[in-house]
Amino acid sequence: MKLRSLTTYICDAYRTNWVFVKLQTDEGIEGWGEATLEYREHTVEAALRVLENGLTGRGLGNIQGWWQDAYRDAYWRGGPVLTSALSAIEMALWDIKGKALGVPVYDLLGGKLRSSVECYANGWFAGAKRPEEFAEKARETVEWGYRALKWDPFGSAFRTLSPSALRTAMTVVEAVAEAVDGKADIIVEAHGRFELPAATQIAGALEQIGVLWLEEPLIPGNLANYAALKERTSTPISLGERLYTRWDFREVFDRRCADVVQPDVSHVGGIWEARTIASLAELWQVSFAPHNPSGPVANAATLQLAACTPNFTYLETMATDVPWRAEIACEDADVTNGLARIPERPGLGVQIDPDAISRYPYVRHDLRHYSGALTEIRPDTEVALHMRESQ
Repeated sequence: MKLRSLTTYICDAYRTNWVFVKLQTDEGIEGWGEATLEYREHTVEAALRVLENGLTGRGLGNIQGWWQDAYRDAYWRGGPVLTSALSAIEMALWDIKGKALGVPVYDLLGGKLRSSVECYANGWFAGAKRPEEFAEKARETVEWGYRALKWDPFGSAFRTLSPSALRTAMTVVEAVAEAVDGKADIIVEAHGRFELPAATQIAGALEQIGVLWLEEPLIPGNLANYAALKERTSTPISLGERLYTRWDFREVFDRRCADVVQPDVSHVGGIWEARTIASLAELWQVSFAPHNPSGPVANAATLQLAACTPNFTYLETMATDVPWRAEIACEDADVTNGLARIPERPGLGVQIDPDAISRYPYVRHDLRHYSGALTEIRPDTEVALHMRESQ
């Protein structure tokens, strides 16, 4: 089975643009992958087209053979652009292989350990500004069936956090904790904002509340500081969305930097690479909870990992999204009572409509993480995604 064509697609998703790739084979099978690299969409699209040369003329069933050659021949190893492009094509190759054999991808990775996976909500807080608004949205999200919620309460803070800003953030955390009242756990996100002193203060303050984890509290690039932070707090620490391939994660485990690792299947190098990192995490007895805030193909690939990975603990799920997601993607991934069902269809278990994508072309979106506008991630027409109310 050989490559007939590689086609890229960019689709507006309001807070960013989804980047997809479709591989069409000479036997009429198509596979989909996702390389959504926020705010660098055209750059990663160009990388996808460069990688097409290495697929031409070779059998598409030898996924690892292609990946190893592509990674070696890039010469400049690692980094988000290369590994996101590798991830998307690798996903699409697994999708093709599963469809050709008539089985879900998890069957090709050893078979499933579970039919559903515990998930937590992201994106539930759209538009909230005041503590009472976060609390009301949290109550609504728990009513949908979620048993864990994640958000970033730190506004526009960067590097340092004043005592008053820390009190403001903790007021929001306390309001959400009171609103869910033991019905759900909470995860506090920091998006790599802080230097070690501020992160230490935040982790200490969260010890009194009890959270599943504090996510990416430190500015990326200094894993020694993560190890130091872990020694200073009983609050669980997570990281990993901005690390690429097993070689980046080796140091995380060697230094014992994290309680939870969060590689993103659309950035880390693909499904096999993420599964390899999960195996390393299992050796170190570290939880594996992949970063998964992107589009429908990345979500489908992450669900395939959830099916076959023993130490997979939580699936990040977008509780709300743009209303046209349902137009462009046919997904088989409902969330019921806090559990996401593993798709059973051959391949990744998601179908994409290219004609629908054309109705939502690229729109430039800039980073909002440190501007104070982070909760403005959805249009007013946002919809709940894959939700079934708990019974």
